[in-house]
Amino acid sequence: MTAALILCAAFLVAPTAQTQGGASADWEGWKFLLGQWVGEGSGQSGQGSGGFSFLLDLQGKVLVRKNHADYPATKDRPAFSHEDLMVIYHESGPPAARAIYFDNEGHVIHYDASFSEDGTTWVFLSDAVPSAPRYRLTYTKEKNGMLGIKFEIAPPGKPDAFSTYIEARARREEGK
Repeated sequence: MTAALILCAAFLVAPTAQTQGGASADWEGWKFLLGQWVGEGSGQSGQGSGGFSFLLDLQGKVLVRKNHADYPATKDRPAFSHEDLMVIYHESGPPAARAIYFDNEGHVIHYDASFSEDGTTWVFLSDAVPSAPRYRLTYTKEKNGMLGIKFEIAPPGKPDAFSTYIEARARREEGK
């Protein structure tokens, strides 16, 4: 009898999960970001170099950003590499898109993800947690197909007092 109830419950839940996940997510507003990007720096000492990609995955259900940057040694620190992975996904209800970020330094950040109506700005805003910093990552479509990137941090207890931590530009890799 118990096995029959469990089996029945499984059949009731399974179609709901398939219905919610059956259709491809709508990535129309995110299309400009798709592809491989190369960072462009000013060449100043200590500034990193690298690139990232935005690619659809899981049959169009998620958008995955992978990033890699190499930083040369300075008088204050040795050379190092930074890698991160962000998965952007749709939820049913506001906010419509969310993202989760992981990096090789052990950070895990949960973001609300949105884009402007004119299709020129994409913003990832982390959840406000009173005892932790808050993060905002903004991509801005610039002239000639360039992409402006700004990463800001607000201190714990001041969730809207952002200061710029990194500002950069990227160009799409030819043919990608």
